[in-house]
Parts: sequence; structure tokens; C-alpha cells
Amino acid sequence: MSIIDKNKLNFSFIIPCYKSEKTVGAVLDEITQVTQHNGIDNYEIVCVVDCSPDDVYDTLISLGKENKRIKVISFAKNFGQHAAMIAGTQHACGDICVFLDDDGQCPLDRLNELISPLYEGYDIAIAAYGKKKQSLFKNAGSLFNEVMANLLIDKPKEIQMGNFMAIKSFVAKEISRYSGPYPYISGLLFRTSAKVINVPMEDRERMLGGTTYTFKKLVLLWLSSFTAFSIKPLRMATLIGMSASSVGTIMAIITVVRKILNPQIAMGWSSIIAIMLIIGGLILFVLGIIGEYLGRIYMSINQTPQYVIADKFNFDDSQEI
Repeated sequence: MSIIDKNKLNFSFIIPCYKSEKTVGAVLDEITQVTQHNGIDNYEIVCVVDCSPDDVYDTLISLGKENKRIKVISFAKNFGQHAAMIAGTQHACGDICVFLDDDGQCPLDRLNELISPLYEGYDIAIAAYGKKKQSLFKNAGSLFNEVMANLLIDKPKEIQMGNFMAIKSFVAKEISRYSGPYPYISGLLFRTSAKVINVPMEDRERMLGGTTYTFKKLVLLWLSSFTAFSIKPLRMATLIGMSASSVGTIMAIITVVRKILNPQIAMGWSSIIAIMLIIGGLILFVLGIIGEYLGRIYMSINQTPQYVIADKFNFDDSQEI
């Protein structure tokens, strides 16, 4: 696929929207400017409102009445950014889907650089920021999620995840097939294709406000990465249990030998309590992991919805992929 063919392709810009009433309009205006500058004629903008408490939905409806390229999905309750991204892929019809934020941090002026690798054989291109312009708390959470993704979903260590990315249509279709109640975009991407590349660029300052990711949301996201796309935690729990059992056996042998060699040695209450606490903690830890898996299996069997759409605007249902 040559880069000169990009004006013949359909592009879908997918934007999860939450508390962005005052910023999303500027993002949509920039999309219009950037597509014109890059000669992209065929495109749509799919905005997914994740039950935002502000008036971003009404703002998007007003903009959509003036520009039919703007398509709006409204969730009935807050289901999270990853569910919004999947909903966007399920309603997009582009040959290339571009994910971006609603706060203006994504460097849209570098769009051509982002999509160029897709014309060179890659399936997924992700913007890699040298130093993200976000809070220390969010940076720590992002780093932790990166490490866990490396360990649990076999993400290459050299690949950095981010919200500004471009994917081919077959990747979007594969993501849209996922119907589980705990979506995790990184896991879906890396189980779909190994042809992933980072595109170095700098992110921008947020137009307004701060991150909407709370500690609770980061923990839930981590649990999704921890349990939804890997059985490695169960294997880790098995290894931990085997290690604890081995250490306990060795300590028991040492205790018996010492007692035989020196009958005067009194059995230590402190050491017994310490061992009980260690073993008991390990048992509860392993049971917690198993319980988390069982709970998610139950929620899946119970057909817990990934998201619920309350309303759609400017959509022709026949266009969904």
C-alpha cells in the first residue's frame, strides 16, 4: 500500500469523550485542518461519550448537525475508556482507525508520521512520548501497567503504549469481536498482530483540567491486564506455593535435626507464629488470584455487558464493521 493512495482510503478517528465539553470542539476542528493538509478526503469522526457528567454530548450533537462526519455514541453509564474504544471500532468503517484523546494532548499535527508505518507493512503504529506531560501519580501508574504488560501479555519491552495510535481495519475488526465485560486494548492489540511500531513524538499540554483516571480506575485497569488476557498469574501463584512449601519443608527438617542434636532447645513460639503468618498470607494471596479469575468467569457467563448504548447520532447502522 503506497502512501500516495491515502486519499483513496477511509479514515475513522475514534475519540472516547469524558468531561471534555470545553476541549472536544477544538480537537474536532484540528482533525478537519489536519485531514485537509494531508489530503485525506474520506474520513469520519466517531465520538463515544462515556456517560460524561458535563454537556459534552449536547456539544457533540450541535457540532454533528453542522458536520455529518461527526458521529456520536452515548453510553447509558460509565464503562471506561477501553470500552469506549471498542465501541468506536464496532461502529467505525474506516480502512485505518486512529485513536486519540479528547483533551488536545495528542499531537494531531504529526498524523502523517503516525500513519506512515501502516503503508510500510506494519499493522499498528503507536505514538511514543519521551516524557509524558502528566502527573507523577499517573506516570507511576502508567509505568506499572507497562511493566505488567511486558510480563503478562508478552508486550515487547521496546514498545511503549499510548492513547494516540493508528491501526488497520482488520485489527479494528478483531478488537470489535471481543465481547467480554473487562476489555483491555493493549491485550487485544498484541494478541492480534506482532507488527507493531512506535513513532517518536512529543505530547502536548492538556488544554484544560487534569486526568480523569482515579486510583480505583488504575487498579481496575491493572486487574484487567492481570487476569483478562493471561494465565501467567495462576502459574506464578503455583510457583509461589511450591516455593513456600519447599522452604517450609527445609525449615521443618532443620528444626527436627537441631532438636535431635540438642534436646535442650525449646521450640520457638515466635518462629512458629512467623511461619504461620507467612504461609497463611501466601494461601490468601493465591486464593485471591483464583477468586479474581472465578469472579470474572462468572461475570462473563452471566453476560455482563461490555457497554450499553443509550443513544446514537449521525449513524447509518449498515456502516458498522
